[in-house]
Amino acid sequence: MEIVPYERAHLDTILAIAEGAEFSSTFTADPERAHLALSAPGAVGLVALESGEPIGFSHTVTDGAFQAYLALLLVAPGARGRGVGRALVDETIGRCGAIRLDLISTEDAEPFYRGFDHGGRWPGYRLYPGGPAAEPAADG
Repeated sequence: MEIVPYERAHLDTILAIAEGAEFSSTFTADPERAHLALSAPGAVGLVALESGEPIGFSHTVTDGAFQAYLALLLVAPGARGRGVGRALVDETIGRCGAIRLDLISTEDAEPFYRGFDHGGRWPGYRLYPGGPAAEPAADG
């Protein structure tokens, strides 16, 4: 497995992984917006490759000094349990330049994140402009 920076050529497979995981329809609905997010200034987009094909990806937003936020971490179902997610998080921490990495986790993923060195347990919130009526479907 190899971890590489996100490139536009990875986008179709990344979107397929996200759709297969029934992940956020807001991420998969607009490929141009997804590409913009993954390649924006301050973004660290990483892709895990196996035999040259994407099997997982992460998207982090960082100030490069103090704070980073892991916005997305997805691994293709057939590649789960093989250290892909951990490798993406470890590489993100190494490349983002920040001294801490925050995230919001699903209940199912909490055991995975507890395996990392972490300090404290703070609740997370997802806020939407326009209030709850503007909130996308439950998947994100």
